[in-house]
Amino acid sequence: MAVKDRQAIATEVYDVAASGEPIGERVKEALNVIENALDTYTPSKVSISFNGGKDCTVLLHLYAAVLARRTPPSLKTISAVYIPVPSPFTELEEFIRESASAYTLDLFTCSSESDIPLPVESVTPGAATPDARKQGEEDYVGRFLRPVGNARGGEGMRRALQLYKDRYSQIEAILVGTRRTDPHGATLTYKNKTDAGWPSFERINPIINWSYSDVWTFLRRLNVPYCSLYDQGYTSLGSIYNTFPNPALRVQDDAVSEMFPSSVTVVANEPNAMCMAETPAPEPAAEDCHFTVIASDPESTCTAEPYMEPADHSLGSFRVFAKDPFTMCVAEGKLVNGNDHAKPPLSARYKPAYMLQDEGLERAGRVSGAALLGSVK
Repeated sequence: MAVKDRQAIATEVYDVAASGEPIGERVKEALNVIENALDTYTPSKVSISFNGGKDCTVLLHLYAAVLARRTPPSLKTISAVYIPVPSPFTELEEFIRESASAYTLDLFTCSSESDIPLPVESVTPGAATPDARKQGEEDYVGRFLRPVGNARGGEGMRRALQLYKDRYSQIEAILVGTRRTDPHGATLTYKNKTDAGWPSFERINPIINWSYSDVWTFLRRLNVPYCSLYDQGYTSLGSIYNTFPNPALRVQDDAVSEMFPSSVTVVANEPNAMCMAETPAPEPAAEDCHFTVIASDPESTCTAEPYMEPADHSLGSFRVFAKDPFTMCVAEGKLVNGNDHAKPPLSARYKPAYMLQDEGLERAGRVSGAALLGSVK
């Protein structure tokens, strides 16, 4: 992800706010809340809570726009705090790192230096997903749930915020991407003080009135990068132990031709023989099908003959007819869409998150171990 030009972001965001479109009204509302918070506290006393989710990604983009419109523009690093859930997705953590660099965040990760865990949500251990039970797998969405500590989510959040307060005592307000439909979001306003017994912050909720579709309209309208998991059918992100692709987005009838990747990385037993597929793989029914690959040497074009394992959803082995006919390659398929976001494994395909029609099902992929045990048949 390239470093963001805050002035360019500001131009685009404020143009949307002035557009008169429905999303423009939501953007204008959020910008006003952020501007008022900065007028009250000044940028040096405001931080943003960023965990890589879609909502705080919207908020970060809005915040960058407001900072660039300040007089004078605030182009310094952005104070930010990341409070991890237990066992976060690696894709999410990578997106957080990329975003921190692109938006020049001074990002503090609240992790304890002791052995005491800081879970910020409750995770029920002891079950596998229905897909894993049927397929006998423990990878991807079929990971088995495990205990992550005894503390409940609220206590972990309180302790994490105390860590942040101890380190950054000057911070008085934190921008949060909470929406009305989120757990505990129904009664929140634009500004809410933390409860008694919690570190003293004012929580600023600029997108509290945004809907699920508002979030995706904004992200896609302004081409804002977001975590690739959302293109794999996830609509709400948490721990790997309680978060799965939304069943409402599962593709029921896949065409055979859609089961193949638009690009293939070929990893050879010779590390210097890295290849890329030039065209999508043909349908497996064609016995004499060939792949055109481009080797690491631009002058050398190889022809590969696919070998498909009948019970395997991967692309199996490739015999490459190059200068060395004994070179064996293994292809790793990666489905990619127009936004360069990876799609899910071929064993279970899901539509991207922005295609969810019933917003009431946004958290349908967030389940407990007990619920999973009851659903396995």
